[in-house]
Amino acid sequence: MKRFIFASLLTFSFATHANPSRLKDLVTVKGVRENPIIGYGLVIGLNGTGDAGGEITNTSLKKMFEKLGLNPKTEITSKNVAAVVVTGKLLPFARVGQKIDLTISSIGDASSLAGGTLLVTPLKGGDGNIYAVAAGPLSIGGLKKGAKFATTGTIPGGATVEKEVAVEFEKKNALRLSLNNPDFTTAARIEKVINEELGGKFASAKDTTTIDLIVPAQYERNIVQLMAIVENFKVNPDHSAKIVINERTGTIVAGGDVVVTPVAISHADLTIEVKSEGGEKGGKPNSVYFMEKGTTLGELVKSLNAFGTTPEDLISIFQALKKDGALVGDIELI
Repeated sequence: MKRFIFASLLTFSFATHANPSRLKDLVTVKGVRENPIIGYGLVIGLNGTGDAGGEITNTSLKKMFEKLGLNPKTEITSKNVAAVVVTGKLLPFARVGQKIDLTISSIGDASSLAGGTLLVTPLKGGDGNIYAVAAGPLSIGGLKKGAKFATTGTIPGGATVEKEVAVEFEKKNALRLSLNNPDFTTAARIEKVINEELGGKFASAKDTTTIDLIVPAQYERNIVQLMAIVENFKVNPDHSAKIVINERTGTIVAGGDVVVTPVAISHADLTIEVKSEGGEKGGKPNSVYFMEKGTTLGELVKSLNAFGTTPEDLISIFQALKKDGALVGDIELI
């Protein structure tokens, strides 16, 4: 399928028909996914850029000292400490002892987390259980103190997995594949390719998203080998005729299946006419004529581009064509 990209300078490219894609790039396997984990912690060692006496930070600092065997009588205040939220992703089949990358974000009024160190912080999953423990020095990507985004940092490999998510993947006798971009045609093609390659009726497309796969007898207790084979099958994905418009940036992305039926439209000093029958191509200055039924959007835009049409003009023209019913395809604003 062709796809066209129109940027703010009205430059665009015409791609050739899409090459077959690996199945692993088109689907996900049920049960094989990342799980978000989150925790609340303290970053210490800041050079006066921490929270300025925040209640949550001060209370947390006092409780930390109590756990360490100290018994502060008054509230502790320090501008070298910041309250943060720690987030990460528990990878599929993560095992105890594996490392996880972290993102640390300030939740108080700290001006910078540069030079700080995260104290030991338990990270919980959606079920409330602790799956990892985090700690370590922060990196803010080389940003200088006070620079933009200095209140967010990372710790590569900053958490250690302490609890595994129970998934008995090797014992499955059936798998469910889910399309990343739901489509009846793509689902049917995937079913056909899998069955042809495995030599039997093992795959069944249930709807636009779901393909159920029965594990062949020779792959029982060897699901990894089966998926290593299946995920490399090549399939031609199909796409709906669609134009995606970002008015803020002036970017337009359109599929090559979008066509324009016979229509005439006038925009500013430009005239556009698409005819279903042959006719004389001559006309007024700044006029665009197409004589064949089913003119593609790429052909139309190429001609409009020759007249220096702006992205704003294109957006207005596309929306008018769609409203008239002359543009065969959907328009999505982002």
